[in-house]
Amino acid sequence: MYALIYDEHDLANAKKYVLSVHKKRETAEKALEGRKKEMGRSIQECNTRIVWIEKTVKAGDNVQPGEYDTWRSGEEVPHGEMYSDTD
Repeated sequence: MYALIYDEHDLANAKKYVLSVHKKRETAEKALEGRKKEMGRSIQECNTRIVWIEKTVKAGDNVQPGEYDTWRSGEEVPHGEMYSDTD
C-alpha cells in the first residue's frame, strides 16, 4: 500500500509518522496535492512524501527505515526521479 509520511529528514529521528494510507499511487498523489494546497506550501515545505509499505499500517502509525521504500518493487520509476538534482 502507499502512504503519505511526515519526513523532516532528521537522521536523529528515524521514525516517520503515517499521515494517510492509499491503495493506489494516484490517490496518494491527490492526497499529497491536497495537503500542499491546504498548507499553502510546496511539497518540500510540507515535509511529506509518498512511500510504498509492505506491512499493514494505518494513519497515526510510525514506520522506520527498512519498512518502506520510495517506489514499489517493479513499479516504473519516472526518468526524472532516477537521478539526483545535485552535482
